[in-house]
Amino acid sequence: MSTIEIADASAGPALGFVDRVNPATRLAAAMVLTTPLLLTVDWVSAAIALGIQLVLFALAGVTPRLLVRRTWPILVAAPLAGMSMLLYGRPSGTVYWEFWLAEITDGSIQLAIAVTLRVLAIGLPAALLFLRVDPTDLADGLAQVWRLPARFVLGALAATRLVGLFVEDWRAMALARRARGIGDHGAVRRAATMGFALLVLAIRRGSKLATAMEARGFGADIPRTWARPSRVGARDAVLVVIAAAIAATAIAGAVWAGTYHPVWV
Repeated sequence: MSTIEIADASAGPALGFVDRVNPATRLAAAMVLTTPLLLTVDWVSAAIALGIQLVLFALAGVTPRLLVRRTWPILVAAPLAGMSMLLYGRPSGTVYWEFWLAEITDGSIQLAIAVTLRVLAIGLPAALLFLRVDPTDLADGLAQVWRLPARFVLGALAATRLVGLFVEDWRAMALARRARGIGDHGAVRRAATMGFALLVLAIRRGSKLATAMEARGFGADIPRTWARPSRVGARDAVLVVIAAAIAATAIAGAVWAGTYHPVWV
């Protein structure tokens, strides 16, 4: 069992349908769902998509606690993005408050609501679709189902496997600095120096990994074989259809309400 599966074992068996879908299909479903929402800036389409998603999350067994625990960065980023639009968005209509470059108007309020809902509608399903996924399964799907170049897929998989080591490296550097008596003051300076050291360590480790993989033939041009076959089936089609239906319903609702506003207009 992978580390991600162990960490999310408390998510419960109700997400079994999504777990049995090919990870490459989950990525495709996320793209089908989010791409139409990226092409318009209105609050109606985002609200419809977000409402349908929350209902489906509840039916799939996603509890509010699990939702917050897995998506808290998105829940924090959404209101921050909305606040920036509220203060610095395109002004129009009645002006309610103004200070230097900041200006709150009818147009900026509508834009702030639309951006906040859109960040949630795009970020939440993307995070929950990959709630429990093995990077190796995703790489198998990208190479065998999507037919992406094996060299790119294997390089990305190797890089993903090294991400978890960053946490251990950071902890080890922090303990080493504390043992030397230089880790208890200057939080900003300490973070900057440790970040630079972590960057240097990551570059060295990436270079060694690239050399080792090249020596073992991972960069060869001959067709590769795969130890584990990656297949798609009816569940994969159902997930993509659900994603397309949500996006189509959201866009149709915005057009019907007269709020559909393409980003290029």
